[in-house]
Amino acid sequence: MPNSPTPTHCPYCALQCGMNLTPAPDGTVEVGERADFPVNRGALCGKGRTAPAVLSSRVRLTSPLVRSGGTLVPAGWDEALDRIAGGLARTRSEHGPDACGVFGGGGLTNEKAYTLGKFARVVLGTSQIDYNGRFCMSSAAAGGLKAFGLDRGLPFPLEDIPKSGCVILVGSNLAETMPPALRFFTELKENGGTLIVIDPRRTRTAEQADLHLMPRPGTDLALALGLLHLVVAEGRVDEEYVRERTVGWEDARAAAMAHWPEYVERITGVPVPQLRETVRMFCEPESAMVLTARGPEQQSKGTDTVSAWINLCLATGRAGRPYSGYGCLTGQGNGQGGREHGQKADQLPGYRKLDDPAARAHVAEVWGVDPDTLPGPGRSAYELLDALGTDIRSLLLMGSNPVVSAPRAAHIEERIKSLDFLAVCDVVLSETAALADVVLPVTQWAEETGTTTNLEGRVLLRRKAISPPDGIRSDLEVLHELADRLGVEKGFPTDPEEVFEELRRASAGGPADYSGITYRRLAEEDGVFWPCPTEDTTAEARPTGDTTAGSRPTENTTAGSRPAEGTAAGSRPAEGTAAGSRPAEGTAAHPGTPRLFLDRFAHPDGRARFVPVSHRAVAEEPDAEYPVLLTTGRVVAQYQSGAQTRRVDELNAAAPGPFVELHPRLAERLGAAEGDPVAVVSRRGRAVAPARITLGIRPDTVFMPFHWYGEGRANTLTNPALDPTSRMPEFKACAVRVEAVGRQDAG
Repeated sequence: MPNSPTPTHCPYCALQCGMNLTPAPDGTVEVGERADFPVNRGALCGKGRTAPAVLSSRVRLTSPLVRSGGTLVPAGWDEALDRIAGGLARTRSEHGPDACGVFGGGGLTNEKAYTLGKFARVVLGTSQIDYNGRFCMSSAAAGGLKAFGLDRGLPFPLEDIPKSGCVILVGSNLAETMPPALRFFTELKENGGTLIVIDPRRTRTAEQADLHLMPRPGTDLALALGLLHLVVAEGRVDEEYVRERTVGWEDARAAAMAHWPEYVERITGVPVPQLRETVRMFCEPESAMVLTARGPEQQSKGTDTVSAWINLCLATGRAGRPYSGYGCLTGQGNGQGGREHGQKADQLPGYRKLDDPAARAHVAEVWGVDPDTLPGPGRSAYELLDALGTDIRSLLLMGSNPVVSAPRAAHIEERIKSLDFLAVCDVVLSETAALADVVLPVTQWAEETGTTTNLEGRVLLRRKAISPPDGIRSDLEVLHELADRLGVEKGFPTDPEEVFEELRRASAGGPADYSGITYRRLAEEDGVFWPCPTEDTTAEARPTGDTTAGSRPTENTTAGSRPAEGTAAGSRPAEGTAAGSRPAEGTAAHPGTPRLFLDRFAHPDGRARFVPVSHRAVAEEPDAEYPVLLTTGRVVAQYQSGAQTRRVDELNAAAPGPFVELHPRLAERLGAAEGDPVAVVSRRGRAVAPARITLGIRPDTVFMPFHWYGEGRANTLTNPALDPTSRMPEFKACAVRVEAVGRQDAG
């Protein structure tokens, strides 16, 4: 009998594309289409199609490793776990609990992220926990919280994008970072809508645009303010909306009026006629959206930049209306859920604030501990990494590779090397794991069940399709064993569904309320959008007919939201789901909340907040010594630090190594030809990679992808200047010089 396919989700980006996995007779795993899943409708990028390659014992870790005589050697599980527990206990005893650090990842499931945060605060008693998702969308989260009172990457489903009249896409190259999503923008144009792309490079995404603006890196804030100035000057403000649904307009208006078009053109390099055309295209349709990604967010003023784009949406009446609004395109697979449930330095499960006494009391009760024993907020991701070897002496790291992904990476590598003790849990021997005292091999996506939350706020069930190789354990088992060795025998279950049941209780009543979501529902539906505060109600059943775009929420729905158009449950049942899986007559499951803010925003008064902001320069402007701006990003065939994708032959053939993208004018000044090695030098270090010469980049800008280690490591160069609110480093703009390198000197 052939093996039946297991419906699950891709391990990579925040689309969390649906796929089917089928074990083959030769021991490999075949990927098949899952056409019924609405996010990707069966489409997969090359990374998703080749994801099973990393399951191979040829590329993955298969045994615990411990350092002996300067070398990592295989060891048994008991020895490895004893070493980790001993190292953490010794640090805590000698230097206090905050000398123990914990660093997580945006690829961990909700169950793992939740348990890791609980382990840090209950077992270690440390405040020093954060995760690499801080480098993803923290600025968008901070901006959304200020404006709307709630942060969810997209406040509407992807399926709403083609129904909008205009979309401004700021700093996203989704044709390469999440290719299956491009179809929504293609459909937007087919439906008569327009696409405006803002990016200093002529990317594959920009090539699809009706209008492409190419601002100087780090000037997105000025650009948004200039557009709002024109909205006011041209009489395009939705005065009734501003009056009825917002506060703070006068101060935001005054700030924007200081950014007149000619001034903005001088700052950004975007011609005034393009600014005016952008305003026309955005304001004329009945509906419009602004979607941001890492371009405007990974800046030392990323939160203010997001606020400026939200102000544009609010002034034109675009937020909290059908097929309109502001959204953020989350990058990592579980970047959304990873911070909602306790990995982030200042948050508890359910997106509760760690310094809120009521939040502490609620979560402490679920955990069975005294609220006073919970530590307060700790350092943000870069600040935590920068403190390694000094204030923080031991580190437990799960699912991250900061030696490649952190800004000022050579410095962070040295900080990691200076630790008294480092333990890493991963599926491969990453560059960071290679520096560890103990490395534990853990299960990965196809070998375990768990939930993730995609960029829409859709909670999904990843199902186990195959058994892991002998000798591999899950992260939940690791945390259970470590907790036991450190004196906490209960409270760390190894079954993911049991963990999720506890997570539901811990999140209940919080902004990210998962209490109405169960594994059963996730198996029967195409995911459930949070907030979903109740599993069942005994009130009158919800209507099952159409829900019009302007309707108010039915009774018992979360304030500030309404059911999805045309459904009672907020999502379409998976193909083949029996009618009998619906709640019994007289009861109804909460539908989840696919669309936020249609009736009210999440602030107590129901109104959105304008946030007055003004342009300021990047932290490191070009000068005579470093006259060019560097910006960084991704390529289609690699993912994040490349720890997994660089082990896949097909992906390496498509993207074998780093490069420096530069304009022909700059190449001519250097005397560099296509493929010649060039050096990019910043105040933090030097990187060397082949030149890629193109008219698709500004003459004052160079671009490097950040997936590689070694001499081509882009993050050797990047600036760790932090946004004062989000603590996001300024990956997207730093001053560099570019030098020609003789081929004999390269390498």
